[in-house]
Amino acid sequence: MPPIAIPPLVIWALGAVGAAALAKFVQHEWQRVNAELHPRKTARPSDRFDRDGLPTLKRDPRTGIYRLD
Repeated sequence: MPPIAIPPLVIWALGAVGAAALAKFVQHEWQRVNAELHPRKTARPSDRFDRDGLPTLKRDPRTGIYRLD
């Protein structure tokens, strides 16, 4: 039985498809592990602090300098 001759282009194509499948698998596992290690907080960013309680800057009309109000 003669050896099976596979053209080099076919070998390269199979290698590229295998590398793409491996990269996709690694990406999926990477995201899964990161999701377990760092779960997202369910609070919205606007709920983290009370914006009305923060000091505001007001412009002094005489000097043009902004100061805390």
